[in-house]
Amino acid sequence: MSKASPAPCEDPCASSIQPRKTRPRNKGTTIPKAIRDQDGEGPLNKHWRTYFLTALIETSNVTASAEKAGISPSRAYRVRSEDGNFAAQWRVALREGYDNLEMELLGYLRSGDPARKMDVANGIRLLSQHRESVAHDRALEDNRSEREVLESIDAMIDEMRTRAAANAAILAETETKAAHPDAQ
Repeated sequence: MSKASPAPCEDPCASSIQPRKTRPRNKGTTIPKAIRDQDGEGPLNKHWRTYFLTALIETSNVTASAEKAGISPSRAYRVRSEDGNFAAQWRVALREGYDNLEMELLGYLRSGDPARKMDVANGIRLLSQHRESVAHDRALEDNRSEREVLESIDAMIDEMRTRAAANAAILAETETKAAHPDAQ
C-alpha cells in the first residue's frame, strides 16, 4: 500500500496547526450568547476583568470601564454578583480610584495653577457619595444588631474615659512632683 502525499498548501506550517478546543473563558460565570448579543457585545476577551478593574481605578466609572474592557456594564454587574472574588477586587479598585480622585483634588486646590481646570464641587460631591456608599456597604456586611453596636460604642467610650482619667492622674502626679521637688 502506498501512502498518499498530503495536498500542497500555501503555508508549509499550516498542516501542523491544529484548531484549539474552545473552553469557557470565565471560570464560574458563563453568559449565554443570546445575552451577549442582547447586550451588544462581541467575542469576549479573556482578560476583560483586568481591563475593567484597571479602568475602574482610573475612572471610578463602571460604564466607562466596561466600555474600555469591551463588555456591557450589565455583564460587569452580573459577574460581580456571582463572583465574590471579583466583587472584592471591584471594591478595592473603586476605593483606589476614589483615593486617586481625592489626591487629584487636593493637588489641584494646593497648586494654584490657573491653567489647570477642575470641577471641585462635583469631585467633592462624588467623594461624599462614595463615603456614604462605603458606610452603607459596611453596615450591610456588619451582622450585629443595633443593640450590639450601641453596646460596643458604650464600651469604647468607657475605655476612653478610663484612659482619660488615668492620664489626668499621671499629669496631676507629675505636676505635684514638679511643684514640690523636696517632698520625695
